[in-house]
Amino acid sequence: MHSSAVLLIEFGSIILGLGLLGRFAARFQFSPIPLYLLAGLAFGEGGLLPLGASEEFVAIGAEIGVILLLLMLGLEYTASDLVSNLKAHYPSGLVDCALNAVPGALAALLLGWGPVAAVVLAGVTWISSSGVIAKVLGDLGRVGNRETPVILSVLVLEDLAMAVYLPIVTALVAGVGLAAGSVTLAIALGVAGLVLFAAVRYGRLISRFVSSDDPEKLLLVVLGLTILVAGVAQQLQVSAAVGAFLVGIALSGEVAEGAHTLLSPLRDLFAAVFFVFFGLHTDPASIPPVLLPALALAAVTAATKIATGYWAARRAGVSVKGRWRAGGALVARGEFSIVIAGLAVTAGIEPSLGPLATAYVLILVVLGPLTARYTEPVALWWSRRRGDSGRGVPERAPEVREETPVGD
Repeated sequence: MHSSAVLLIEFGSIILGLGLLGRFAARFQFSPIPLYLLAGLAFGEGGLLPLGASEEFVAIGAEIGVILLLLMLGLEYTASDLVSNLKAHYPSGLVDCALNAVPGALAALLLGWGPVAAVVLAGVTWISSSGVIAKVLGDLGRVGNRETPVILSVLVLEDLAMAVYLPIVTALVAGVGLAAGSVTLAIALGVAGLVLFAAVRYGRLISRFVSSDDPEKLLLVVLGLTILVAGVAQQLQVSAAVGAFLVGIALSGEVAEGAHTLLSPLRDLFAAVFFVFFGLHTDPASIPPVLLPALALAAVTAATKIATGYWAARRAGVSVKGRWRAGGALVARGEFSIVIAGLAVTAGIEPSLGPLATAYVLILVVLGPLTARYTEPVALWWSRRRGDSGRGVPERAPEVREETPVGD
């Protein structure tokens, strides 16, 4: 009875603290993710007040958080949207992978961490934070801008890549051989292809089966189906997150909209618990030794993300201002970088990888909203300065016109 009371007190304190941190972040209009990570550092091993009784309960909540993050991501897209985006924008996805995954892999190899850690760190530096970026675009009033579809296309391609990348990482960190890893990847690709085919061909039937006018029944069916599929996927060593993502893709129309509305508060709750859990498993004393590599990696990959957005927007015919805005908006890393690093931390791949990923995400989740706001004016100011001083070509007036929202 005593341990049960301690668990309730600890977990209740965590939830209350997360709520207060979220309100604080909202008041100053920045992402709460760094505050959640710092809270985990404060209450983890080596922190100010280590938790005891509730850690196992928090671990289960964190796993549900990852599942809900990927489910909600899948609900954002239909299978036909994904296929059309893949056909139209795959060159931008390839450039994104080359410019942003390679620095992470090289950094891990230079630090002497080995090939498995290199693959993991490549994913950490590659994937932008869809949640943070979507919020920043809304806060800045850029949802209707011409460059916004380009930004979303890059994010969608990253999400698609996750369905292939996560099973690879899962197999690598589990230490399975080449043959077993190839089987795991083949199963993952086969299941993903099957689900995409079923969603395109029978999406309405699947949605009709899940659909219910009663919000309670819809919530229970969607949540139960997602956790069940995630569990089966994990049993097959595919990745619970990929299973949840595929469930989200299979649902469409009113069912997807209703499920999104009902599950959003749960997603926010358990995602916050996930960030705390990751922080709990990172000793604050292990961060200072990796702070300089994290800063260097953040600086390099912030620049490569800006270059990615600029190139993708230029390819889509967006003007110069929009190109810089697209690049600056893509800088933030967040939830999926931590998900990827969490796989390696749980498997004990490299002790310093978790602290490095924590410091890296903390830096870029704070820097991301700043680059989204200021990359364009700083780039244009520098371009005009170079033009005025005769060291470069001045910006041509027609290319720096203001963007007009699509709906106007």
